[in-house]
Amino acid sequence: MLSGEIIRVSPGSLAEELELAAGDKILAVNGQELRDIIDLSFAFAEEEIELLVEHADGEQELLAFDKDFDEELGVEFASAVFDGIRSCGNHCYFCFVDQVPPGMRKSLSVKDDDYRMSFLYGNFVTLTNMRERDFQRIERYHLSPLFVSVHAMNPDLRAAMLNTKRAAEIVRHLDRLDAADVEYHTQVVLCPGLNDGKELDRTVAELLARQPHALSLAVVPVGLTRFRDGCYPLKMFDRAGAAAVIRQIETWQRRAREETGKGFVYLGDEFYFLAGLPVPPVEAYDGFPQLDNGIGLARNFIEEWKKAVENFGAPKGYDAPLHLVILSGTSVAPLFRELVAEISVPGLAVDCLGVENDYFGRSVNVSGLLTGEDMLRALAQLPDAPDGVILPESALRTGENILLDDMTLEAFRRAVPQLRVETAQGGSDLARALLDWENYRGVADAAASYMWQSNAAYTKPREEKKERME
Repeated sequence: MLSGEIIRVSPGSLAEELELAAGDKILAVNGQELRDIIDLSFAFAEEEIELLVEHADGEQELLAFDKDFDEELGVEFASAVFDGIRSCGNHCYFCFVDQVPPGMRKSLSVKDDDYRMSFLYGNFVTLTNMRERDFQRIERYHLSPLFVSVHAMNPDLRAAMLNTKRAAEIVRHLDRLDAADVEYHTQVVLCPGLNDGKELDRTVAELLARQPHALSLAVVPVGLTRFRDGCYPLKMFDRAGAAAVIRQIETWQRRAREETGKGFVYLGDEFYFLAGLPVPPVEAYDGFPQLDNGIGLARNFIEEWKKAVENFGAPKGYDAPLHLVILSGTSVAPLFRELVAEISVPGLAVDCLGVENDYFGRSVNVSGLLTGEDMLRALAQLPDAPDGVILPESALRTGENILLDDMTLEAFRRAVPQLRVETAQGGSDLARALLDWENYRGVADAAASYMWQSNAAYTKPREEKKERME
């Protein structure tokens, strides 16, 4: 029988009143077996509940109680899906997982292609493993919006790039979502010589015509590591190629704005970095609909930075000289240097160090793929040891202080005991770190987990709890 394992119970919650504990498993709600927190969410929206629980010792117990319609259970689960994440059966030309070396953390080798994770957490899915029952469930629960990896609207090209015949059904799959009134964000991993040029024009045009259900389109450049043995031969965009893509997409953005008032299609920051051009202004991103996909991340960082600096006011500076080093991927280091040059803090010297990615290959230039080994190597090569170092929080595993090569943040700190090591996530964090280093603290230890709430609780404020135990 499927079950959701509880890893944490919130203090003062309904779950605590029910005496649930870490290690307990939720088996069913009102007799309904549960595949994931989506089933649990809708089943738990009832006011009269029978909760079948299996305790850590294997004993099962049926708990009957009344609750408010929007009452949260107040637990965190080991996984959002109780029957296992549905994996990807494609063999895409550009798949990053196929370029990950052995020995890396297991999560980097997981090919997630699960529509439930798309709805819950914004993970992109290809829809190639979808069956009739899956579409029916999306329709029944109205799971919207989803995040769909399109890559090409040319069915033959898409089937070739994803290496599966089912990929050619993209039009039918999107038609099905449109008919169910399901909205979706889309993305294209752009590969020179394959789905760019006229093929990109076709993809943008066909997705633009699917508004209002198609909410946005992100175009990101293919990323290649040095571990590509046996992979389809691909190349990266150069400066001229990136500039050409920018001009092409700007044409589509102007057309979309004339028709709908929004740009609809947005480029990954890497295109602007590669072309040596400034990222667009904040209004060009229309509220950043795909920020978690890296679209507009640089502009959002700049805006956060400016606001934090403005709110901080005139910096008092430091009585003793303070030398800090900001570590980042090579692509964003120039931007950091520009921002740092705009502030003047007495006693503060800052170096913005773009770390070459020797682990994955130097063509990989983003901060989120830096390893502890490469960052330590970069620090060791500095002519003068700094007083402190700021790491990109994006290089840590979500919810945990562990780097890509499984080096813990604490182990990194032990490797440079003479330095104070902190992390920064966005522009606000970085500004506060530089302006108030004495009081700044980066991420705190936390375990990765899934917090679940009842379906109603997503939109309704929590009311005072009533007596509910029978």
